[in-house]
Amino acid sequence: MQSQSIGGLTEHFAALSDPRVERTREHELIDIVVIGLCCVICGGESFNDMEQFGQAKLDWFKTFLKLPNGIPSHDTFNRLFCALDRQNFLECFLSWTQSVRAVIPQEIVALDGKALRRAIEAGDAPRYVVSAWAEDNGLVLGQWEVAEKTNEITAIPKILRALELSGCIVTLDAMGCQKNIAREIKEADAEYVLALKGNQGTAHQEVKAFLLQTVEEKKKPRPPGAPQPKAAATLQELETIDKDHGRLETRRYYLSAELAWFADRADWEGLRTVGMVEATREINGQKSVERRYYLSSLPPDVKSFARAVRGHWGIENKLHWVMDVVFGEDQSRARSGNAAHNLATLRRLALNLLKREKKKRSLRGKQLDAGWDNAYLLKVLGSDPSAI
Repeated sequence: MQSQSIGGLTEHFAALSDPRVERTREHELIDIVVIGLCCVICGGESFNDMEQFGQAKLDWFKTFLKLPNGIPSHDTFNRLFCALDRQNFLECFLSWTQSVRAVIPQEIVALDGKALRRAIEAGDAPRYVVSAWAEDNGLVLGQWEVAEKTNEITAIPKILRALELSGCIVTLDAMGCQKNIAREIKEADAEYVLALKGNQGTAHQEVKAFLLQTVEEKKKPRPPGAPQPKAAATLQELETIDKDHGRLETRRYYLSAELAWFADRADWEGLRTVGMVEATREINGQKSVERRYYLSSLPPDVKSFARAVRGHWGIENKLHWVMDVVFGEDQSRARSGNAAHNLATLRRLALNLLKREKKKRSLRGKQLDAGWDNAYLLKVLGSDPSAI
């Protein structure tokens, strides 16, 4: 079997430039990348793991990789991933992801940053990667490194331009709630739901005061036939209840299209609604209430608003948490050159491949199956095992 049997993958990485001097190339570039990817799919985390994984599966890898000098050493994996141009590697990742991504109208695309906590030199601040998560596809669309948390603001417009977002709903936390970012999203022919916090001082206070007052007006008892103020009468609301392991969480979503009071409304391109989520949580008899506020280009449809807000939480539960708990990203010490960024890309590619394989198993279960069963690992890579 030739490497083309995982062709859907290798075709998109054929454009990857080899950073090594030709006379020092003892191993094929695609061989190193595929062995590293297979190792990460099966739960490996380090360059030592990649070497040992390759040695354990040498006979199998020989069936579809060239391996002119056997399995690369851990130093070779290290040097290669340090030297690979991270933008070039990311572009190959984006090319593959776009080829397998299904077009889903109004798909939620959540953007959020995550620290690579241990991929730093002593005394340095943590590096951050900003990922784009397509909720309905269950795919990481891409990830970009920024030097620190505040640099997300400058990175997000570049990310928006790199992705195909037409018809999607883009969600961002408060760091991304910026007028220029709202404009970029609308120029991409997408809608937005942006979380508001204190970083938008006046806007946050105005939206908060309006929605709290409007909710209070809507709840206020009135004599029969007495009209409500227009804002209260048109305020949309939706309640959801989640109960699990002794925790009861009630979420109330409120959405209003009344914006005449908002002084800066013209500065937020496409702004059509403002919203609030009131989350009441009860655990062991203790109750807490949290309110979050949003600017949105969505029309006044509270169900769509609630879906977008819930979809954004998916990037925490289905990506960030998985990266740390399943792939050990928080413990990775790879930090030289481009290694931290390229390994972050490799992990997200592995996650996409595992999620695309529809076996009814947890991610950890799929990793174990892929490590035990070569035919299943090929299936995860996108190959038909019967073609072997």
